Amino acid sequence: MKKKTKVLLCEDDPNLGTLLREYLAAKNFECDLAVDGLEGSKMYKRSAYDFIILDVMMPIKDGFTLASEIRHDDKHVPILFLTAKSMKEDTLEGFSVGGDDYMTKPFSMEELLARMNAIMRRSNALPDDSDLAIEHQIGIYHFDYNKQRLMLGEREIKLTTKENELLYLLSQNKNGIMERSYALKNIWGDDNYFNGRSMDVYIAKLRKHLQEDKTVEILNIHGKGFKLLVG
Repeated sequence: MKKKTKVLLCEDDPNLGTLLREYLAAKNFECDLAVDGLEGSKMYKRSAYDFIILDVMMPIKDGFTLASEIRHDDKHVPILFLTAKSMKEDTLEGFSVGGDDYMTKPFSMEELLARMNAIMRRSNALPDDSDLAIEHQIGIYHFDYNKQRLMLGEREIKLTTKENELLYLLSQNKNGIMERSYALKNIWGDDNYFNGRSMDVYIAKLRKHLQEDKTVEILNIHGKGFKLLVG
């Protein structure tokens, strides 16, 4: 029997939280519900989860704070934010702390499920035991796509899922242009404004990871996309 996907849901609205938990259970997910960020933190520490849904505005500990704590411990577990706000700054903050996607309330249950499935497909592009090795040399760095890591000598830099996917596309087009729209549609599923700003955040993170090799640059090609330049 296939193992159920275990979800941690942190939502302080008891009606919405219960509704979401029952819906996910009906769709064959195992779902634990926390009513605030502190309870969510305790649940996360007690158990292993395959997917995490965080309401942004929660009492005691907000969703961004909890996401930062989780990312410190686990770089890869998918995190989806739920927010009643539509401000761009809130969305960008969610991506900057390691969120994979966000949904603005109100939303349909079907949309939530579709978004979760899309994130999980991206996060599990290759199984851990895959025989297909995808590795690239980027200047003094060794990039291992399967293991989501950059190696600089003996030092390992663990990559988030989106960092990993972006660096893979850049590496595939090394010294050529990775089109912005193509990357957004392949990694985020849509090339809208918010996803575009999210990608800019992750490009900045990749530049920081690669900064020790001055012959390596990620260039912004205005109106087109990005170029991984390797000297």
